[in-house]
Amino acid sequence: MSHRINHKLEHQAAPAFFVRGPSAFARLAFFSVLSIALMASDSRLHYLTGLRQNLQAILHPLQLLANTPAQIYRNIDEYFTTHDRLLNENRQLKQHELQQAIALQKLNTLALENEYLRELLQTNKSIIESSIVAEIMHVGRDLFTKKIIVNRGFSHGVEAGEAVVDGTGVIGQVTRVYPLSSEVTLITDKYLAIPIQVERNGLRAIAFGHGRDNTMDLPYLPTNVDIKRGDKLVTSGIDGVYPAGLAVAMVSHIEITPDSPFARIICMPTGGVENHRQVLLVSIPQTAKLAIEQSKVEALAKPLDSKEADAKPNQTKPADTKPNPDNTSKPHATE
Repeated sequence: MSHRINHKLEHQAAPAFFVRGPSAFARLAFFSVLSIALMASDSRLHYLTGLRQNLQAILHPLQLLANTPAQIYRNIDEYFTTHDRLLNENRQLKQHELQQAIALQKLNTLALENEYLRELLQTNKSIIESSIVAEIMHVGRDLFTKKIIVNRGFSHGVEAGEAVVDGTGVIGQVTRVYPLSSEVTLITDKYLAIPIQVERNGLRAIAFGHGRDNTMDLPYLPTNVDIKRGDKLVTSGIDGVYPAGLAVAMVSHIEITPDSPFARIICMPTGGVENHRQVLLVSIPQTAKLAIEQSKVEALAKPLDSKEADAKPNQTKPADTKPNPDNTSKPHATE
């Protein structure tokens, strides 16, 4: 009985999945055409956009999970790299702080020594400037002039002639004052001149703006002048407008030609002439201005005193012509 059952099972064939249907190649072609049709219709009708977005939202946690090992490795690497960088930075800052502390001690010593020498020579103390913070409102529209407008005027105590500086040096001078604003002519303007002094050797000169670009010229200096490329120019302070010692420009180019007795010296302003928005309006105190005016008056009064001294003998001549008891007056001597 069992032998018959086993015999029947051996002769029974497994039923096919597709008992009737097309061939494998026909099915491949059909599904290929169907896929292309679905892709073409989706590119025009966008009916699978929502499905893709939902599928992307479902797969997003899986993507984060897959990227977790790489992210952990990057975080650990960044932690140790940042730690080493911060340690090196901290070490460099400590060294820099030590150097600055030593330099500050030297600076304090030099300041005390300078103050002692000033008192010893009975000279005036350094001028203490007053300053007003201003903000640039707009730049002048004239392309041939270098002027800006700031939001401080004579109602804020601004006066014409005040120096305009920023954190790196002089940028101009107040040339016109309005109630709530002021006009500033930059040092690169061709109509503005500024007395300067070479910081290296104390040589004084007058710097003029070039006008066409952001450079300055030092004209009328001989070819053998002691100026080198890279010299720093500061305000001399002898004009009574700019406080002494403010940075003005750096010598960038020196040109000497055989057919000219003067050197062509081009300088680049150290101040942010066209960069910064906030500036400082610096003015010399009234006491210093009065001292300067008094020195000018004294200089003008010296020739007058000399003239008066020359005029005194002429005024005493009539008294000398009176006859004296000995009859030795000058008219008799002349006769």
